[in-house]
Amino acid sequence: MRASVIVFPGSNCDRDVKVALERITGFPVNMVWHGDASVPASDLIVLPGGFSYGDYLRCGAMAAHSPIMRDVIAKAKAGTPVLGICNGFQVLCRSGLLPGILMRNASLKFICRDVTLRVDNDSSFFTRCYRKGEIVRMPVAHAEGNYFADADTLDRLEGEGRVVFRYCDENGEANEAGNPNGAQRNIAGICDASGRVVGLMPHPERLFERALGGTGGRRMFESALLAAVEPMV
Repeated sequence: MRASVIVFPGSNCDRDVKVALERITGFPVNMVWHGDASVPASDLIVLPGGFSYGDYLRCGAMAAHSPIMRDVIAKAKAGTPVLGICNGFQVLCRSGLLPGILMRNASLKFICRDVTLRVDNDSSFFTRCYRKGEIVRMPVAHAEGNYFADADTLDRLEGEGRVVFRYCDENGEANEAGNPNGAQRNIAGICDASGRVVGLMPHPERLFERALGGTGGRRMFESALLAAVEPMV
C-alpha cells in the first residue's frame, strides 16, 4: 500500500502517522512537503494534526491554499482516499472537500485528553474494521474542534449516514456530558458522499498499540489496508 503524509510548517503529528502506518501496514510512507507541486501515486493521503502555519489567520486556512493542496483536492475528487486528522480535518473543511467548519471550543480552552467515541458509520474507507454502534477511546488535542454547519448541512450529513464518529458518554449516549468542545450534534468526524474522504478531530495515531495505552485508533489504519486490498464498490 502506497501512503503519503503531507507535511505543513507547524505539523507536529506527521511522524506519528508515518510510524502508525508503517507498523500496521508494513509499507514505507512518503513524506510530502507542502510546497511540492504534486503527491506521488498513492493509495492513501493523510493530512496530519498540528498547527499548520501556526494557526495564523484561522485554523487550516493557510494550509488549504498550499501548493500541494491543489493536487490533493484533484486526487481526492478522482477517488484517492484522504484522511484528515485534527488540523487535517480543519484543512479538509477549509479546502471544501468536507462541509462545515471547526470553531473555537465552547470552553474557549485548549483540550488535551482522551474522549469516548461512538462509531456511527462502519462503511467508510477508514472505518470498515469497526462495528456500527461500537464505543472506542481516542485522544483529542485542540482549541478549535467545535464542529459547526448550518441546519440543512447537518440534516444532510445525518440523512446520508456521513457522521462517522460522535462524541458520547461511556454508555454510548451522544449527550452534553460526552461532548468535549461543543460540537453540533456531538460530531467528532464526518466523511464525503463517497466515504473515501474522512475528517475527524480525535487522533487515532496516538492510540494504535498497547504500548501507547490503547488501540482505539488502530482499526482506522487497518481499515485503510483492508480497503486497499479489497476495494470499496
